[in-house]
Amino acid sequence: MNCEVALILDRKYEQLQQMSDDPMNQVSQVFEKSLQYVKRFSRYTNPDAVRQVREILSRYQLAEFELCVLGNLCPETVEEAIAMVPSIKSRGRTHEDEAIEKMLNDLSLIKKFE
Repeated sequence: MNCEVALILDRKYEQLQQMSDDPMNQVSQVFEKSLQYVKRFSRYTNPDAVRQVREILSRYQLAEFELCVLGNLCPETVEEAIAMVPSIKSRGRTHEDEAIEKMLNDLSLIKKFE
């Protein structure tokens, strides 16, 4: 998810700054743009919230890309979630609408308290 990448890149950025007398000397433009992008589009910034989101979504036996899409885009309704990730209702792993609703409610609670 974008929020996980933001945490990783932030840590790496801090390490690069500590290793160099000139902090900008060690950081490429691509690195900086990538960091800016994931920070801008991260729905969660608190490391504990990021961990909780991953744990909640992992309970539903989602594929990695499904987990990332839901974690990045944060759909608010079951219909939005299914429109974004149609596979959560196909391939024999059909999640009941109630289970999807509970998952979305759990995610929205994390967003509220972040």
